[in-house]
Amino acid sequence: MLARHEHLDMMAVMNSGDAIAALSALASEARLAVFRLLVKRGPDGYTPTELARRLGVPSPTLSFHLRELVNARLVTSRREGRNLFYRPDLERMQSLVGFLTENCCTLADETCAADCRPLAGPAQAAPAVTKQRKRA
Repeated sequence: MLARHEHLDMMAVMNSGDAIAALSALASEARLAVFRLLVKRGPDGYTPTELARRLGVPSPTLSFHLRELVNARLVTSRREGRNLFYRPDLERMQSLVGFLTENCCTLADETCAADCRPLAGPAQAAPAVTKQRKRA
């Protein structure tokens, strides 16, 4: 149950403006590709050179997209010597998902599980069979 409380704490730091900024930053095919590649790589991140090579994006274009993702706080950077590494802010990403689903099922007739999936209920009745008219 502790994990659920930690999840609620993360949701508290996200507000509508933050969510809009994050979703706006991801509303570009190129930025979404950058973010998804960084998520695959995880906390190790990639240098801009590695990202540009893997995505086939020119460096100036990549810099623009990285700046947008950093401004939305979905991506962070760290310096190691002369290299700069970009990585996803996984807590921020989870906070965004939590914000989007925090009210899951609150207006539904049936309850759902903590992961916002419908709980298995009684078997649904078979649909009523209707008679078809013959065409003349």
